[in-house]
Amino acid sequence: MSEEILVNVTPMETRVALVENGVLQEVHIERTLRRGIVGNIYKGKVVRVLPGMQAAFVDIGLERAAFIHASEISNREGPAVEPISALVHEGQALVVQVTKDPIGTKGARLTTHLSVPSRFLVYMPKTPHVGISLKIEEEAERERLKQIVAHCVEQEAIAEPGGFILRTAAEAAREEDILVDIRYVRRLWQQISQQLNSAPSPSVIYEDLPLALRTLRDLTSARIEKVRVDSRETFQKVEQFVHELMPGCEDRLEHYPGERPIFDLYGVEDEIQKAMERKVILKSGGHLVIDQTEAMTTIDVNTGAFVGHRNLGETIFKTNLEAATAIARQLRLRNLGGIIIIDFIDMEDAEHQRQVLRTLEKQLERDHAKTNIIGITELGLVQMTRKRTRESLEQILCEPCPCCSGRGIQKTAESVCYEIFREILREARAYQAEAYMVLASQAVVDRLLDEESGNVADLEVFIERPIRFQVETMYTQEQYDVVPM
Repeated sequence: MSEEILVNVTPMETRVALVENGVLQEVHIERTLRRGIVGNIYKGKVVRVLPGMQAAFVDIGLERAAFIHASEISNREGPAVEPISALVHEGQALVVQVTKDPIGTKGARLTTHLSVPSRFLVYMPKTPHVGISLKIEEEAERERLKQIVAHCVEQEAIAEPGGFILRTAAEAAREEDILVDIRYVRRLWQQISQQLNSAPSPSVIYEDLPLALRTLRDLTSARIEKVRVDSRETFQKVEQFVHELMPGCEDRLEHYPGERPIFDLYGVEDEIQKAMERKVILKSGGHLVIDQTEAMTTIDVNTGAFVGHRNLGETIFKTNLEAATAIARQLRLRNLGGIIIIDFIDMEDAEHQRQVLRTLEKQLERDHAKTNIIGITELGLVQMTRKRTRESLEQILCEPCPCCSGRGIQKTAESVCYEIFREILREARAYQAEAYMVLASQAVVDRLLDEESGNVADLEVFIERPIRFQVETMYTQEQYDVVPM
């Protein structure tokens, strides 16, 4: 399987696309004015302690105070976490790291368990522990990596009680590469430690890498064949970063100087537009309907026009298999997180259910975000979670519709006409006027003068006043005004 990373840079934003076999799988967007803050380390100030929630709000210099739970401060695990009031107090300075960006009305989420990432590992200066990514499954490889880290720590004569977590990218890595990373993260931590002593509260101590470099650090694996960058300046920064931290990858870098935009060349722009739509068409003729809400994301699978060539059970099975693959891709592409409920088409055969779930699990193995399939409910719904750290694609690119306020529906012209009639009756009873002027949208006025003209005439007779109409082109279908003349 061939994978490529495409980096599109403009002064306003940087966009990164991960393409597998010519198909867009992930897209990451970072706006210059709204950079994500996950991974940033701050010296904050506790502004409010909430004993009932076992949590505190911390001012880290952002518009909204950030949130930290007692378990993210305590060194204990499980139910034995100390009360929050025993851990922090108002006005206290606290060194924290952001684990989740502010999303919607919620502030950033924080932890005091600091970590500094590099290509192959994450350094945890306060946690004396060596862990290995669960995605590295082979026991012999896990043991080899543990021994390499132990040898590197001994060789470097590291005295501090820090620890390391080896990332999935460390699989099959050489000892010298891991040693380079260990030296890099410890150097970085020394710089951070020096700043912590003198910095005021609140202030930022360490900012994670910009998107182009962060992508190289986090997404580059043996499967990535090319990294194409369309900006000369960014390409030079990428080259320098790769030279310092990822030697051996230089030959995969390529500057794209073409006239045609790089995202157009690979059809990425079209795919981003499609990722804004509720409906995803499957090749078989079936489709998915994806609804993102505050509480969860729901995905409904429909056969649509697909009737198959065999029996109904086989048709449903084939549609669900195709849907499982498409869903895994859509979760990555749209960066959907939190609780996800999938309503596959009902399958009576238990083996078919098992195969569809297995397909979904297999397709999610390539997902860089942590996913967890909980199982099928009594109603036949698949429950799963996907770790949410940054805003979804929809949250970055869109805002609620000003006409429907995010409901996705609006009142019909007929409903608005009847509201107007009720409003005229209220006005006629409350105020004396010679006539009434109705200001409304084109669709509503058209209906009032056509299908509702008989009702308008009856109303004029009833209130003994004439009613006039005026189209307001700037009004939405639900907006109107009744003005006494």
